[in-house]
Formats: sequence, structure tokens, C-alpha cells
Amino acid sequence: MTDDPPSEPVADPASGAVRLTSPMLKAMAHPMRRRLLELMHEDVPRRATDLAELVGAPANSVSFHLRQLARAGLIVEAPEHARDRRDRVWVAAGSGFTVRPPEGPVSADDELVLRSFMDQEALDLHDLVDRITAWAAAWGSGRAESTRAAIHTGLVELTEEDVRWLSGELEQLMDRAIDRSRTPTDQPKRLWRMVSLVADDSLPSPPQHDPGGAP
Repeated sequence: MTDDPPSEPVADPASGAVRLTSPMLKAMAHPMRRRLLELMHEDVPRRATDLAELVGAPANSVSFHLRQLARAGLIVEAPEHARDRRDRVWVAAGSGFTVRPPEGPVSADDELVLRSFMDQEALDLHDLVDRITAWAAAWGSGRAESTRAAIHTGLVELTEEDVRWLSGELEQLMDRAIDRSRTPTDQPKRLWRMVSLVADDSLPSPPQHDPGGAP
């Protein structure tokens, strides 16, 4: 059995970020694939064994999920980094991934796929916030001895141009942090999750689902 030909990723010529399509969003529905994709960069080759060690999963399972990500066009093979023909090495398909406004009307199915993906992203973010606040309480009471997170919040008046500038600055800061993480050091390293969030304070809450409606 051969793999289906992968989808061709479409990268923004200015930023290099890949615009997420419905097949990509469907592929990212699995939590392991989202986790793996977080660890992928366009200039850092990864093997299934490397990623398996990072996520604590069997290498054959990681290989399967990598093939699904490749089929959707989220990652691509990097044969120039392979040791031989059997050695499969992967990199991210672009410098990042983004959801941009469509150029025309989208189908109801495509909108449902996007909504499902964003709902899962929200659940992941809620879980992260719950873990951070639990640690913060232990830190504030003296029960936690090491730094495990940092929270910075603020409310500022900005124009849309200001927000675009701020978003770009945060993206560059994350890129510099990734570069710094590649510097060899004798100090122990752990995986740290980075999230930047800039939002209009007047964003309305989403409509509540009717518990009596269809599932």
C-alpha cells in the first residue's frame, strides 16, 4: 500500500506561514498530531524516534501520525538530512500556520471543520490555563519551589495597525526563543509551551449550545 500524494501547502509569500485548509484542520483533529506539529519547524529536521522521545509515545505510532500530517500537507520530507534511503526525516511545511479570511464563500462543511478545530484549540487552552493557575497557587503559597510558568496580562488602547505590529513583535520574540533553545548548554532543558494572545476586549461571548437540541 502506498501513501496518497500529499496536499500542496500554500505559504504566505511575506511571512512564510502556511494557510490552514480543511484537510489540514481535519488532520489536526487528533491531539497527538497537534502535539507533534508544535515540535516541528521548517529548519529543524525531525525523525520519528526523536519525536517519540519528546512526546513519550511509541515510534511506530508517531510514524503513523507523521504520515497523516504529511498527507495533509502540514509537514514535508527532508531527504537531504537522511542517512540513507530508509531514513525518513521531516520538517514543517512552512514557518508557521495561520487561519486567514477566505477569498470567497466557504461551504457549511468547511465552516464546521474550522469550528471543530477552534473548539479543540479552546479546550487545550483551557486545560493549560487550569494547570498554570493550579501551579500559581502552589507557587504563591510556597509549596512550589521552581518556576514552571509566567503570566503577563494587560489592557491597552491600540489601533488595528498597532495590533498588527504587536503580533509581529510577539512572533519574532517566539522565533528568537526557538533559536535560543537550539544553543547547546550544560543546563537541563524541558519543553515549555508558548502562547501569545492578543484580543479585542469587546469580543462577544459565543452563543450557548441548546442542551435540548440535537447532539
